[in-house]
Amino acid sequence: MTKTIKKIGVLTSGGDSPGMNAAIRSVVRTCAFHDIECIGIYRGYQGMIEGDFEEMGPRSVNNIINKGGTILKSARSKDFMTTEGRIKAHDNLLKEGIDALVVIGGDGSFTGAEVFHQEFSFPVMGIPGTIDNDIFGTSHTLGYDTALNTVVEVIDKIRDTASSHNRLFFVEVMGRDAGHIALNAGIGAGAEEILIPEENLGLDRLLESLRKSKISGKSSSIVVIAEGDKIGKNVFELKDYVEANLPEYDVRVSVLGHMQRGGAPSCFDRVLASRLGVKAVESLLEGKSSYMVGLQNDKVTLTPIEQAIKGKTEIDRELLRVSEIMST
Repeated sequence: MTKTIKKIGVLTSGGDSPGMNAAIRSVVRTCAFHDIECIGIYRGYQGMIEGDFEEMGPRSVNNIINKGGTILKSARSKDFMTTEGRIKAHDNLLKEGIDALVVIGGDGSFTGAEVFHQEFSFPVMGIPGTIDNDIFGTSHTLGYDTALNTVVEVIDKIRDTASSHNRLFFVEVMGRDAGHIALNAGIGAGAEEILIPEENLGLDRLLESLRKSKISGKSSSIVVIAEGDKIGKNVFELKDYVEANLPEYDVRVSVLGHMQRGGAPSCFDRVLASRLGVKAVESLLEGKSSYMVGLQNDKVTLTPIEQAIKGKTEIDRELLRVSEIMST
């Protein structure tokens, strides 16, 4: 390994996700293992602009592997979108003696990292942290597995009420542009229908499916909806439409919202974060830059950040078929 890098900065940016703390811990301890200094940057790119830095060592990250959120905090920075803001951030890094950057976040965070790398030839490495699992180049992003478990647990509880009162529940989950949470959690929780942005089921087909459920003897139903689904303007308008056309249904809506982003990370997310943190630091020490570390076929891999940003994740067509069969 080359020893040109002596000090690495780490930050979290964008929406928080379970596993971010485990990734911070991994970066800090990998730096310590290789006798490299590590600097925590608070509040993402905004903290970089304001010089909100703190030296971190192995004991700085005790007892955080099990905690959700991020101890480094997160913020969306409008200032970093300007050339002046990025120049100030770069000056602060140089002043602190930071030689490279590990950015833990999603699509927007990686876009900022790539622009920063292009403008200043500054070494950067990305770790994907978002519950939506919508980043190209990795089968799993940090927080996705935890979010799935949270959603399934909540839907299980909702089903108890649905079956007790013979109700139809629309459960809205996160996923503005991708239906990975809705599809997998819907199958895992036994939903009767799953609505995702990638597949336009159509109002007529939804009504037909719900009619069939009634005829087949189902007294209650769960429909899982990704927030980005295009079938209606929003889940409440969809509820009104179904009630107007299928008055035999007593319809309720549950919007799970930010509870999906919180909570202790699952074992899978803790292990993934540990693996990705090690790979990110060691890749920088090997002289690599402008890559995202990810998981493909259970192997930790590198994908150019530009490709991770521009690439499109694909929904699993086999899972769509499975969901259709399971709703019979």
